[in-house]
Formats: sequence, structure tokens, C-alpha cells
Amino acid sequence: MENSTFFYFTVFENLGNLRYALFSLGFIMYCAIILFNVFIILAIFLERTLHQPMYILISCLSANSVFGTSAFFPRVLTDLLSDIHSISREACFFQSFVIFTYAANEYTILMLMAFDRFAAICKPLQYHNIITPKFLTILIIINLSYPMILLGIAGLLTTKLAMCGNKLFKVYCHSYEIVKLSCENTLINNIFGMFIIIVTSVIPLSLILYSYIKILIICQRSSSQFKGKAYQTCIPHIVVLLNFSVAVISDVTLSRVVTLNLPVGLSVFLSLEFLIIPPILNPLVYALNLPDIRKKVFYLINPFK
Repeated sequence: MENSTFFYFTVFENLGNLRYALFSLGFIMYCAIILFNVFIILAIFLERTLHQPMYILISCLSANSVFGTSAFFPRVLTDLLSDIHSISREACFFQSFVIFTYAANEYTILMLMAFDRFAAICKPLQYHNIITPKFLTILIIINLSYPMILLGIAGLLTTKLAMCGNKLFKVYCHSYEIVKLSCENTLINNIFGMFIIIVTSVIPLSLILYSYIKILIICQRSSSQFKGKAYQTCIPHIVVLLNFSVAVISDVTLSRVVTLNLPVGLSVFLSLEFLIIPPILNPLVYALNLPDIRKKVFYLINPFK
């Protein structure tokens, strides 16, 4: 039994000069993620007309993207230029906690967005009585807190495990991959991990689908003008939801279905998709599809035009 104080990322081995190309690509992507999402946050924060539930939740989505990627990109960029690809146990557990808190928060924010659109479209006369600033604040705090609590408990359970290995076939610390290195009985960890997936992903996704199905039914009975307005606000959310869901399913499948035999490059990309594509795509989707945000973002880019 080797209970090392470090974990080692084996994927970085033997990259040769390719590491410099990957570093450049990663650095550009990280800068783009920060820039795009900060523009969205500033646009909503500075424009008083955007201080509405839907836009506030969009800014939460952008803030969550910055939060999640900050635990991944600086570390992986450092590893690409380093000859030693080790990480301390404490830093590894912390990175895993932040990354998977980001993933869980993404679904809970998308769930609140779906609820907001459901109330606005299906109950327009009661909307402002249902989605009050106080109620929205409470919803955001609760829905961002419980994933952190659950993942914190899962992290504590993992730290108690004795490890029989310390090599991770990943470029970041993945909680389930760490659990698989243990030489102890991990039944409790696996059960609690599935519980977290159900509570933070399956249930929110089910509620999101229910909300959009109800919205679709209402739209089918309404005028073409009402349909157009409803679709204009809902379609960006649905695009973001589908993109993130595909990315999460890819990561969960690669981690838990061990019979898959994929090329290393493709396997790494699919496991990273939820950390790379949504944080870049989300602000572009909202900036391009919602005129109020697009107008303010363009003003921030060129205030003298």
C-alpha cells in the first residue's frame, strides 16, 4: 500500500515539443474564456435595465465559468511547461472540489433559468409576484450551496481512503479517478457519488425538461408574436443546456465505463469538454442572441462608436 503525499498526471508524459503548441492553445482559450465572460458580467452589472432575473442568472453562469476554469487552466498550463507533473494530495482534492462544484452549479443555474422562463411565459401576470428579488436571491444561495456541501462531504470521504496508487490518467484531479486508486472498499464513496450525480444533475435536468415542455405546450396555443418572443429567450438557454449535457455525459461515460477503447487524444478532449466548450460558447450564445446584452457588450468593446 503506497499512501503517497502526491499524485502524478501520466498524460503529460512524452509530449515532447507538442507541449508548447498545447500551452499556446490553452493560454489563448483561457484568455478568451476570461474575456468573454467578464464582458457578460460587466454588461449586466453596469446596465440597470439588465438587472432582471434572467440576466442576473446569465451573469451567475459566466461567474461560474470563471470560477471553474480558474481551478483547471493555470494548473494545466503550468504542467505543460514543467518536467514534474505531480500535485499534492491537498491541492488535488481542492482542484477536484472546485471543478465539480462548477459542474454542479452549472446545472442548478440552468434549472433556475428554466424556472424563470416557465414563470415568465406560463404565468406572466403573476411573474413579478413569483420571482421577487428576495426570492431569487434565496434560490441562488440555496442552489449554489447544496452542491458545495455535498461535494465537500464526498471530498472528506475520499481523503480517508488509503491509496494503492498515485498515477492519474487525467490532466486534472478527477474525484472518481482518485477513488479508483484506493485499495479499500469504496462502496460508500461510489453510492454517495451516484447520489450526488442524481441530486445535482439528474433531478435538475428533469425539472429543466419539464419546464421547457410546459413552455412548448403554451407556445403551441399562442400567437406567432408570442411564440417568437418566447423562443428568442428560451433557445439560447436550450443550446447552452444541450452543450453542457453532452459534455458532462462524455466525462461521466469515460470515467465510469471502463470498456471504452478510444485514442488518448480523443479521450482527453472528451473528458475536458465540459471545462472548455461551455465557458467559451455560453457568453457567445447570449451575446449573439439576446439584443440587450449584445448592445451593451458592443458598447464596452467600443464605447466611442
